[in-house]
Amino acid sequence: MDAFAYWLNEWSLTADGSPIRTASSDLLPVVRDGIPAMLKIARTEAELRSASVMVWYNGDGAVRVLETKGPALLLERARGDQSLAQMARSGRDEEATRILCAAVRTLHAPKDRAAPPGLVPLARWFRALQLSDVPAVARSKAVARELLAEMCDVMPLHGDIHHDNVLHDGQRGWLAIDPKGLLGERTFDYTNIFCNPDRDSATDPLLFARRVTQVSQAADLDRFRLLKWVLAYAGLSAVWCMEDGDGDSVDLRLAIVERASRELG
Repeated sequence: MDAFAYWLNEWSLTADGSPIRTASSDLLPVVRDGIPAMLKIARTEAELRSASVMVWYNGDGAVRVLETKGPALLLERARGDQSLAQMARSGRDEEATRILCAAVRTLHAPKDRAAPPGLVPLARWFRALQLSDVPAVARSKAVARELLAEMCDVMPLHGDIHHDNVLHDGQRGWLAIDPKGLLGERTFDYTNIFCNPDRDSATDPLLFARRVTQVSQAADLDRFRLLKWVLAYAGLSAVWCMEDGDGDSVDLRLAIVERASRELG
């Protein structure tokens, strides 16, 4: 609890749960004036960038930022009883996908304020894939190069939309968390939906094809361009998982690479 002591005092917070440590931040459920919140302390530049994007969203489709100072962020705590991952696993994948598309659309809506500085261009985000010589991601690499050279609808991106990064709140509906803070074509923000929430959901051929149709229609995207971005992202994610030594995740991502390739023909 030592990492949180200063901020508990600074913002008059009371701990309301056990600390959570991730690879890039420390989190603690807290209460202030009887209202649940989440205290998050960044340990990396990526988390600081994420915090700036959350401030920029200003609660529009994302959890609200209640306080921010230095590496610390005090966030609204979503308190709903629904889960998109569970929804998808229980035969309601179309509903979950519809909610995810609506969440992205809200985040992409024009803002009356300047975008936060330091957003990472997609060309830099894809560097690991471009440097890879793994044969299994060769087509992903080629397609990514093509897409990055001719991007359209360029805007600030969340960068990591999936079933566990859009949370339910009983009062405010579905709210995004944990943006990566990227800059690039808006289509990219729909790609990680196809790798989640689990292997069975992501690799089912009929479900995959239905998602492609649903997302392309809901987001007004070209079906084949969406498939190309899914192919490119799945290859990038596979390379990251290889670097982390996560064999199961590598297999899942490569299965998505294969599925997207088949759909493209």
